[in-house]
Amino acid sequence: MDLEAYLDELASARATPGGGSAATIVGALAAALVAMVGRITRDSPRHADVAERASALVSRAEELRAKLTSNRLADELAFGAVVDTLALPKATDAEKSERTARLQHALAGAASVPLHSAELARDVLTLAVDAIELGNRHLVSDAGCAAEFASAALRGAVYNVRANHPTLRDRGLVERQEAASLALEEEAATLLDRARIAAR
Repeated sequence: MDLEAYLDELASARATPGGGSAATIVGALAAALVAMVGRITRDSPRHADVAERASALVSRAEELRAKLTSNRLADELAFGAVVDTLALPKATDAEKSERTARLQHALAGAASVPLHSAELARDVLTLAVDAIELGNRHLVSDAGCAAEFASAALRGAVYNVRANHPTLRDRGLVERQEAASLALEEEAATLLDRARIAAR
């Protein structure tokens, strides 16, 4: 799917793709910018002293971009499973019981996928800080954008984790996911502050 087609899907009245899917795209954009900064810096004679660091940055950024792109489809499928389960019949006690069990399973999946997206976005944000600290001042705006995008992707993904919690009955799972989400948000805030200071 090209970008225009994806945006048309996102703007439609259909339930998917939604915010969780969009967050992975934003994170992938951040990773692509990090890879660009790494490549240009690696190949610049002016920055030969950091070529090895830049090369490692490219490799890791491309890996994260691929994972985020893959998680886009996973997010859409996970939320689609919730929507499909809500449409199941509930006329009898047996149908209600089956529907409830399947819905709880679907909700758990719909929360776990964006949590993974948030973790990936945190890793991209870490790389964006590293990209800024490579010292290529010609590309600091690109690396800074990568940091801002990765932070936004993380927070967007966390919104989609929490969206499933009110109807999830497994409170232990909810508590673990909330603790993980809070830790990711705190880490992202620290990393973004570091990026903004380094980019000045």
